[in-house]
Amino acid sequence: MNIFRNLCASGFKTIQINSIHTSAPSLAWTKSTLPKNFLSHNKKVYPPQEIGEERRPAFVCHQITNIKYSPDKLWYIACLVRGMTADEAVKQLSFVNKKGAEYVKKAILEAQELAVSQHNVEFRSNLWIAESYSGLGNVIKGIRRHARGRLGEVRYKYSHYFVRLEEGKPPKDYYKLNPQTPQQQLDSWLENMRKRKVTNSL
Repeated sequence: MNIFRNLCASGFKTIQINSIHTSAPSLAWTKSTLPKNFLSHNKKVYPPQEIGEERRPAFVCHQITNIKYSPDKLWYIACLVRGMTADEAVKQLSFVNKKGAEYVKKAILEAQELAVSQHNVEFRSNLWIAESYSGLGNVIKGIRRHARGRLGEVRYKYSHYFVRLEEGKPPKDYYKLNPQTPQQQLDSWLENMRKRKVTNSL
């Protein structure tokens, strides 16, 4: 402290240093790091349909970015609502006692509003969840103090949630859109096995 007083007295200028809080989310990422490819499907323009062709259902893509929630935990909630109608998914999520369920419910309600207001969907209840998944967002690294002067690394994970609502009625079984008979499953497995090749072999 005496050295600092002597330096100030000898003519050195003092420099004021403002503290920076690195834990603030605004400093951790910028807008350029947010996902953009998923929402680009909303801007896709399709050619006019021919007479007698089956009507193409309307759809809307929506996302919520940088949720302070683990993407692994959010994945279970995203799987829960796949293949449900939008109204049924909102009802089911109201009884899920998880923090991530509130984010998923909010995303579905926002997607319904976008479908009606911007994508020419007549009835907001005539929508079902065609896609629902989570992704890893930004990861902020921190430190945790241990005994004897040692330090450990802590990772604060953020996640993104993506949902696509489609107009119409949902399928009876979402995970069996293309069912195969046991014989067809065996044939496809054998074909994949015969396509195997040992690297650097003849």
